[in-house]
Amino acid sequence: MKKFEAVLLFSPDLTDTVIVKEEDNFSKNITNSKGKVISSEDWGLRDLSYNINNYKKAFYKFYQIEIDTANISSIKKNLTQNEKIMRHLFVKVQDHQKLPTKMLNNEEK
Repeated sequence: MKKFEAVLLFSPDLTDTVIVKEEDNFSKNITNSKGKVISSEDWGLRDLSYNINNYKKAFYKFYQIEIDTANISSIKKNLTQNEKIMRHLFVKVQDHQKLPTKMLNNEEK
C-alpha cells in the first residue's frame, strides 16, 4: 500500500453536521477500497486563492491515508461527482509528515 496525503475543500454553505457526514463517507469509501485513514486534521474555514463556484472561502480537511494506487481513481471519481466537495487533491508521499501540520500550527499562533 502506498502513502497519500489528501486535502478536500468543502463548500462554505454546509453545516457542521453535513461536513461530518461527508467526512465519514470519505473514510468509509477509503476503507471499502481496502485502504485506511491514518489521521486527519480540520484546517477550518480558509480563504481561497481564487473564486471557485463564486465562493471566496472553503472548509479545508486534511487526511493521511494508505491505499493501493489502483483504487485512487474510483475515489477521485466519487469525489468529483459530489457537489458538496469543491476540490480535492491527492499527493503521493514517501512518509507522512508529523501532525499537527504547519497549516494548523500557523492557525494556532
